[in-house]
Amino acid sequence: MILAIDAGTTGVTAIAVDDEGKIVARGYQEFPQHFPQPSWVEHDLEKIWSAVISSVQQVINAVGKDFKALGITNQRETIGLWNKETLVSPRNAIVWQDRRTTGVLKALENHPSYSKVQALTGLPFDPYFSAAKLRWIALNEPEIWREVKNGNTVVGTVDTYVIARATNGTHITDASNASRTQLYDIHSGTWSGELLELFDIPLKALPSIVDSSGVVAQTNPDSFFGLTIPIAGIAGDQQAALFGQTQFDIGGAKCTYGTGAFILQNTGTTPVVQTNGLITTIAWQLNGVRTYASEGSVFVAGAAVQWLRDELQLFTSSDEIEALALSVADSGGVVFVPALTGLGSPYWKPDARGSLLGLTRGTSKAHIARATLEALAFQVRDIFEAMEATGIKLAKLRVDGGASENNLLLQIQADQLGVTIERPVNIDSTALGAAYLAGLGIGVWKDLAALRELNPIAQSFTKEEDGEDSYKAWKQAVRATIAFTEK
Repeated sequence: MILAIDAGTTGVTAIAVDDEGKIVARGYQEFPQHFPQPSWVEHDLEKIWSAVISSVQQVINAVGKDFKALGITNQRETIGLWNKETLVSPRNAIVWQDRRTTGVLKALENHPSYSKVQALTGLPFDPYFSAAKLRWIALNEPEIWREVKNGNTVVGTVDTYVIARATNGTHITDASNASRTQLYDIHSGTWSGELLELFDIPLKALPSIVDSSGVVAQTNPDSFFGLTIPIAGIAGDQQAALFGQTQFDIGGAKCTYGTGAFILQNTGTTPVVQTNGLITTIAWQLNGVRTYASEGSVFVAGAAVQWLRDELQLFTSSDEIEALALSVADSGGVVFVPALTGLGSPYWKPDARGSLLGLTRGTSKAHIARATLEALAFQVRDIFEAMEATGIKLAKLRVDGGASENNLLLQIQADQLGVTIERPVNIDSTALGAAYLAGLGIGVWKDLAALRELNPIAQSFTKEEDGEDSYKAWKQAVRATIAFTEK
């Protein structure tokens, strides 16, 4: 079997996949979220590793230890630090959702290299990405940063940390994860000296960059269940989902509805830097050849449902939202802009705050629930309208992630996009993508064509209603939300 680990934002999933690409065992373990101040989000790296151990142990309990390769995928942009010898972290990791670095970025706008950042990285200047988080630590926690400068502490995204723990110290990342740091040159495929100077980050602290598929390390039996198995697949979670959805051709696209919603479209092997609110990212690197993707990032998707559940207590379980939303014919004129951690693509308004508009005395929790599902679909439409402006038209969209089990959401999405929405048999596309990369890397599947047949479509959704009026109301609400933030 192939073992795959998906170290996500709220928990870690582990799966075992057989030679036919079927998931034969699954484990899952949540880990705590930390919110030290408004707009700050952190994770304890040790708790992430504990969740890795727990989820993998669940798989081992179910099917044993006969693994031929390990694939790893992870939440992106989240950045951590750890001692390169002891692997102990001096502070919590700063999570991709964290917005504390707005001022750090503002202070760099007069630097000579500022105007080159998006051209080099494909990424806008935004707190979302890793580099500014490291710069914040350097400015605010000098004792910790001194150890980074001295070479005793290293830095990396979550894939790098999990690999370090599983191998007892190997310091690597793949090209897809490197491309999310805002320190990586997407044209040369290397760390950028100019960007390292801009953010004042030492090269020696960063991991080596490797292919997304192929044997790049092996687990240490003292650290990883007594196992010595090759690590043969690495990718950021959204790139892994695109791979798991087998979107290997130009124009192929997927949307993952997780904590956020992330839409990626394969744009081939030539980088085209976006100027319309989208970003350019590395989808994967195979045998030294980089495939690129256009991406739009919705910061709050499933997290909005969690907010309704945990903070407003509109229901006790997230899967109750569909029945609640179906109990009304429409949202009753309610529009929810879930900018709970700012607005991502195509707006890039990190300081935006959420708004709930159109309330009346007759508004019920069912109207708010339906407005929340509509908001997820509207945000995805915003991104796809920007993507279509690049000239690559969509005929269909593959979906995955926990919220893709919600039929009402997918019907609303089909109504908004006017294209076929395809949900595969297995919606664990992120973990599957890591498994596919690992299996490809050791020859379980000989080529990309062999992967296409592994996860067929289970259900499709096509347009049934016109959603133009509701979308116009959404655009008005977004403008009002941004105006309120900027007043």
